[in-house]
Amino acid sequence: MSAHCQLTGAKPGFGHHISHSHRRTPRRFDPNIQRKRYWLAGEGRHVRLTLSARAVKTVDVIGIEAAVARIRARGGKV
Repeated sequence: MSAHCQLTGAKPGFGHHISHSHRRTPRRFDPNIQRKRYWLAGEGRHVRLTLSARAVKTVDVIGIEAAVARIRARGGKV
């Protein structure tokens, strides 16, 4: 599963671990990605989305129909 949110577009960020001696080694900051299954009443089916934790809260506020509309507007597949 790729660390990419379908709703917000959150992707991994990149940076460095910095040790006590200040040596730097590459690291990756992954978003908190969850797979959630929602009932899409307008289409009479379930959809499984890959969402960040923040996007799950957004779906709770705006509703699944509006969230799917936003994903499709971005060119995403649902």
